[in-house]
Amino acid sequence: MTEKDNISAVSGIGPKKQALFYKLGIHTLRDAQDYYPRDYEDRTRILPVAQLTEGQRAAIFVTVGTEPTTRRVRKGLDITRFKVFDASGVLWLTYYNNRYGTAVLHVGGTYVFYGKVQGSGAQRTMMNPASEFVPKGAEPPRRMQPIYPLTAGLTQKDFARVMAQALAAPCGAEWLPEDIAQRYQLLRHAEAVQLIHQPPNARAIALARRRLIFEELFLLCCGLARLKDRRTDAVGLRFSQGTPEDFWKLLPFAPTGAQVRAAREIWQDVQTGRPMNRLVQGDVGSGKTVLAAVLCYLAAQNGYQSAIMAPTEILAAQHMESLSGIFARVGIRCALLLGSMTARQKAACKAQIAAGEVQVVIGTHALIQKDVAFHNLGAVVVDEQHRFGVAQRAMLHEKGQTPHVLVMSATPIPRTLALILYGDLDVSIVDELPPGRTPVETFAVGERMRRRIEAFIEKQLVAGGQVYVVCPLVEEGELPLKSAEEHGAALQKCLPHRRIGVLHGKMKAADKDEIMRRFAQGEIDVLVATTVIEVGVNVPNACLMVIEDADRFGLSQLHQLRGRVGRGTRESYCVCFGADKGAQAKERLKVLCGTNDGFEIARADLAQRGPGDFFGKRQHGLPVLHVADLSADLSLMQQAKDEAAALLARDPLLAAYPELRERVRQMFSDHAQEIFN
Repeated sequence: MTEKDNISAVSGIGPKKQALFYKLGIHTLRDAQDYYPRDYEDRTRILPVAQLTEGQRAAIFVTVGTEPTTRRVRKGLDITRFKVFDASGVLWLTYYNNRYGTAVLHVGGTYVFYGKVQGSGAQRTMMNPASEFVPKGAEPPRRMQPIYPLTAGLTQKDFARVMAQALAAPCGAEWLPEDIAQRYQLLRHAEAVQLIHQPPNARAIALARRRLIFEELFLLCCGLARLKDRRTDAVGLRFSQGTPEDFWKLLPFAPTGAQVRAAREIWQDVQTGRPMNRLVQGDVGSGKTVLAAVLCYLAAQNGYQSAIMAPTEILAAQHMESLSGIFARVGIRCALLLGSMTARQKAACKAQIAAGEVQVVIGTHALIQKDVAFHNLGAVVVDEQHRFGVAQRAMLHEKGQTPHVLVMSATPIPRTLALILYGDLDVSIVDELPPGRTPVETFAVGERMRRRIEAFIEKQLVAGGQVYVVCPLVEEGELPLKSAEEHGAALQKCLPHRRIGVLHGKMKAADKDEIMRRFAQGEIDVLVATTVIEVGVNVPNACLMVIEDADRFGLSQLHQLRGRVGRGTRESYCVCFGADKGAQAKERLKVLCGTNDGFEIARADLAQRGPGDFFGKRQHGLPVLHVADLSADLSLMQQAKDEAAALLARDPLLAAYPELRERVRQMFSDHAQEIFN
């Protein structure tokens, strides 16, 4: 890399800004080319003020009519307001905590503002709009304005500076095989990069995205296919003792048909002599933990230890409680290893693990610490696997000699998508709920039902139940919503005689676990939380889930949250506020009210979701995808998978395609040695 290729060569990007770009993984101009906008503001069409409607994002060309005035609402919140006008009407502009940004706007100046309109009539306002000065008499600029994901300290103007120079630099050689590009009528890579950053219109964005999405999915499919081929050839442990049928005899209940089917698939895998790499995917409460127990039982019967890694201490403790009693009946010993244990407790537990005195080890990230040594690890279970990255799973895997691996996910995904997405895993679908699970009655309500719902909360508490209240995370630049802490305080005033607990992501892990423990033990009546409770402890006594601003969540996420209740014998309910937020919100929530089937909800989510709702940001531990959306781009995914399979059948090591081979290695950097050696 030459000095002129580094972003430090860009005028106006000093050492501090440079460090922030590095934080985003942007070191060079080529890195900047590959850092795509997350959205666009359509400023090609400028609307008259009179035509603006509530909820609309729009560009307006107006004159500032009044001086911006700022008032402090409370500590940490300033509101700045002023009026603007054009020939058609007058509009308020409202900014939060931006008195310095608005200070440069002057009365009589003409500007293009772009933002979201809220309210109607005299209360109509545009919230936190972006602004661009237009000299008197000049035509307002009309463009698709790229919006980049930022980090604190960087602005969109910083990105514009870097991108202008990056797009003037060479883009690298074309690497997608020409016959594939022609077959799908794809742009060349260099042209797609230019258009994704500087699109003249929406059609240009669509063409650029199609090429970039296809190439990203093509690389993903090439890498996953190579990983699967390599693992098929690997030599692993062969289990021959014990059967799932033997294990079922230990349970006080009969397994469901789906559990029997998945257990049989696990049993077939561990007999082959190749390492099992299987995903068990099932709805909330479908009994996936029983399948983890099947694998641990089979490992113990064949003289091997097993490890179960859970995302939270309280979930790990819950696994310990539910499994240790079952295993004790056949002399299988369990141990619990947690980060919060004392040094003496940890040392004793690690000594037992190393000596082989315990067969099943349950824990959190504590399991992957360097000083945890297994006697003979033969099976690994990763619970709620999207909470762990590839590297963390690999660290646990490396504590044994090619152990069998079972990963479990409660995020329902349509089977076709799961088979493509988890190309390096075999997939078992658990699509039945065990008998005795209480269906959760779900209601979508508007704000006018607030008092009735507060009375309903009290009614459930009087009957001895417990309640979750979930608040969304507040996004920057929007009308202030109640935070979990604020909502908890308001609820405490409404229910002064009740014990209210608050849980959110900024709390320390130990504090979060303590709050969840107290709720699980009935010491807290109402738990007000953000989505940190999505993967949480089993609280059979919790019978009501209230979700604030439910229109801001994806359907699949709402279903995950709803799965926190209905786990005991109490009749259970889920109440979603947001039905009064427009026709689209009402229609989405109607789907949730109509079914408790997570797979049905997943299909609806695919059909009507907003970007990012379905999988969230983590992409399930796969290589990070910058532009492709694994749910929305399903047809392109299938085409990319077919083309990758055909190419690898002809040239398994991509010897004739060195540029493509290098791109695959870069994407799968965690597995670079494994893929092509």
